[in-house]
Amino acid sequence: MESGGGDRFEMVIGLEVHAQLLTHSKMYCGCAARYADAAPNSHVCAVCAGLPGALPVMNRAAVEFCILTGLALGAEIPGFCKLDRKNYVYPDLPKGYQISQYDLPLCIGGALEFASEGAPKRAGITRVHIEEDTGRLVHRAGAPGDEVSLVDLNRSGVPLMEIVGEPDLRSPAEAADYLVALRQTLRYVGASTGNMEEGAFRCDANVSVRERGAPLGAKVEVKNMNSFRAVERALRFEEERQRAVLAEGGSIAQETRGWVEASGVTVSQRTKEQAHDYRYFPEPDLPPLTISAEMVAEIRDRLPELPGARRDRFASRYGLDAKEIETLTAEREVADVFEAVVGPDGTAEAARRAANWIVNDVMGLQRARGLPPEQLPINAAQLRDLLDAVAAGELSARAAKEVLPRIADGELPRAAAGRLNLLALDDEEVVRSAVTDALAASPSAVADFRAGKKAAMGRLIGETMKRTGGRAKPEQVRMLLEEALTES
Repeated sequence: MESGGGDRFEMVIGLEVHAQLLTHSKMYCGCAARYADAAPNSHVCAVCAGLPGALPVMNRAAVEFCILTGLALGAEIPGFCKLDRKNYVYPDLPKGYQISQYDLPLCIGGALEFASEGAPKRAGITRVHIEEDTGRLVHRAGAPGDEVSLVDLNRSGVPLMEIVGEPDLRSPAEAADYLVALRQTLRYVGASTGNMEEGAFRCDANVSVRERGAPLGAKVEVKNMNSFRAVERALRFEEERQRAVLAEGGSIAQETRGWVEASGVTVSQRTKEQAHDYRYFPEPDLPPLTISAEMVAEIRDRLPELPGARRDRFASRYGLDAKEIETLTAEREVADVFEAVVGPDGTAEAARRAANWIVNDVMGLQRARGLPPEQLPINAAQLRDLLDAVAAGELSARAAKEVLPRIADGELPRAAAGRLNLLALDDEEVVRSAVTDALAASPSAVADFRAGKKAAMGRLIGETMKRTGGRAKPEQVRMLLEEALTES
């Protein structure tokens, strides 16, 4: 397939992202919104089960999360919006309609700035609005004729936010990077977990391949992508499929296609619906919403420093390299720990030391324990105590690395080191004895050092440290080694 300036075709992508909101209750009733570990149909009432006569009540927290997200994306928050009924029939949609928003959403416009393939990108946002999730079908295989699909309504009515992007993306890689950046923004503002595996962050892609400079072609919607990798793979397949059809003189049908992860293809599911197919009309059971300027200002005050601004500040204030900054700011909680360890008056040297420990040792332990990316195995106070002990010579770097995985919950590293007998040795005679033993056990390193091979000193220091269980102070070890080598 040709690419670059000589390519006849161009890919156009617009993403529609659904994110479950982090509210305690559902969108229009008081049932618990957390359903992952609940028994089927245990968080269901007359409202989310769609029983006749049941009336919805708006979840204010969901509205506020949606506005918070819109503000983070630079959207306009109109003073008036309304809810609409979106009518369609699925087995897991008990009412036969979804309460959503159509022509007057909560948030209009905005953009997401992100990086892709080393270059800054900007993709427009059409709108951000609230709606409710559907239930879930559980399919059970059986003998032919005995297959069944069971309905679990625990997810029915869970608050959803839909973020509709403009068709500003031009490659599968850009689409994947856009999703990573959008998910990070939602997690920073606390609106959603963004967990794709649990269905809390779901993406539909509208894909069109056209001749360069031509109007947009027929739009194909791709569904069923449950990871960033799946999104990129599905879009690459769909791009190649549409290019091949157009290159042969064919036309692209406007349809919905599903991504089949196992076979790596998209398959046709149904003809793409138009807005009129949903028979939108204003929701009669909920009044329109008036959003005051005071409410918007109060929500704006809740905005944290967003990922892009935090990356820029870390670069200018601490002088860290781009890779370290990307790792430290990927999760808001990790960036918070880093800044708490460095402190408001921390030097660039202190920042580099903290970054090195977090990126390598602390996050290494995090991965080894299988912790989620936002949860470090120790808190800021513990890490600061560990680094202070190393800086003061109370712990050698080697001993600190040994203490780290053995710190108990709430225990300070100095206390853990004392419990484990890993605090630095203050007894010079014990260290001097270890130096004597190390020299006796390493005649080749001694000979190399005397022959002018200065690197041999590192071997001798390591041998001495090993004999003290990593507790000796390296500076003291070096001094005593040089003294012993000079005297003998």
